[in-house]
Amino acid sequence: MFDNWVVIYTSDQLYEVEMVRNYLNDHGIECVVMNKKDSAYMFGDIEVYVPTEEAFSAKQLILDFKSE
Repeated sequence: MFDNWVVIYTSDQLYEVEMVRNYLNDHGIECVVMNKKDSAYMFGDIEVYVPTEEAFSAKQLILDFKSE
């Protein structure tokens, strides 16, 4: 499934990732969140993936979202 998907956002805070995911979904961009954070020691990152063809648009939306 993830052959043509790329990481466009990474954070160690779940709430940030969820806000980005919701913003992308609200703008019609399909995305998947993959939590790679270790549950015992709480280190690692949470990543947002989008289809390769949507990556540029998604990155632009994230920049707009971060500047608000």
